[in-house]
Amino acid sequence: MMEDRIAEIAGAAIEGHTFPGCVVGVVRKDGERLILPFGHFTYEPSSPAVRANSMYDTASITKSIPTGSLCLQMIDQGKLKVTDKLIDYVPEFNNSDRENVLIKHLLTYTIDGYGLASTLDGRDTIQSKTAEQLLHLLLTHDFEKRPGTVFKYTNIPAALLGLVIERLTGKTIDVLADEHFFVPLGMSRSTFYPEKFPIEEIPPTEIDSWRGEVRGAVHDESAYIAKRDGKIFGHAGLFSTAGDILSFLGMLLDGGTLSGKRFFSEDIIRHMETNQIPELNDFTGLGWELNQPRYMGKYCGEHTFGKTGFTGTLCVVDRQKGVAYAILSNRIYPKRAKDSSAINAFRAAIGEIILS
Repeated sequence: MMEDRIAEIAGAAIEGHTFPGCVVGVVRKDGERLILPFGHFTYEPSSPAVRANSMYDTASITKSIPTGSLCLQMIDQGKLKVTDKLIDYVPEFNNSDRENVLIKHLLTYTIDGYGLASTLDGRDTIQSKTAEQLLHLLLTHDFEKRPGTVFKYTNIPAALLGLVIERLTGKTIDVLADEHFFVPLGMSRSTFYPEKFPIEEIPPTEIDSWRGEVRGAVHDESAYIAKRDGKIFGHAGLFSTAGDILSFLGMLLDGGTLSGKRFFSEDIIRHMETNQIPELNDFTGLGWELNQPRYMGKYCGEHTFGKTGFTGTLCVVDRQKGVAYAILSNRIYPKRAKDSSAINAFRAAIGEIILS
């Protein structure tokens, strides 16, 4: 049975210290669900057992749920175009490429902000900064290559998309996420404010030299500073459960609808699952990663789309096979590994069970 094979792989990953615990969730187009919790919050024998509704820091899944999805919904509704310029909505964006950055470049991660990304991701370089200082860097840092000429995955595009959403609507991402997705989809345990939930329901993410044990607070350093200073950035910060993520993925499987309510058109979902950058000899959908055997496994196809999170999370949708799945874990507890090879091997193994 699929459950037994998943349990075997999860058990081996826990034994090998890939993570202390995880939740694997699967949803099919007909609505059938399977949610399997494994392990504990930490490696201590007395640590709480992971439950189906344990709430994890999803990290960069935030880039797609909700940030990218909010942008795609606005495109769907004619409120935004992929050909619009970033400066149409954020006129204070002021680097040397300010006239050339389009919404499409942000949704496809085809701007080269790697130098700035290294700054925003480094706890030693940003822990003394304020949200306003980080925002200034975001709006003024020059790119190394012309927008649209290189695929470069960083936090920068999603952070800029968050600003576009705020300027277009006059509301912050957390408020819009609740209004447009979380409340209507019944995602009652998805939030940018995990402090509203009992800390006992949230596994710790990491123990670091800056903040000590990070638990019930966003792990990403720049998102943490933003939240501390009263702002929400678009690249990280969502806490959620496997069941809630499956509700979102199930809606995508069903052509953008749930219980008669439409969230996306069929056309916009096709853009999520269709390569937007073939001219760059790379793969990405609109707002989502695409066709990545490295972490989806060898049975993913050219229209399989999804998103990973640094903390050890993943969600994947394959509409052709009528199945989607989510993995939540705290793989960087107590300390992050030197690379992502172990967590990606686990992700790929789970994907090969579900997509085969």
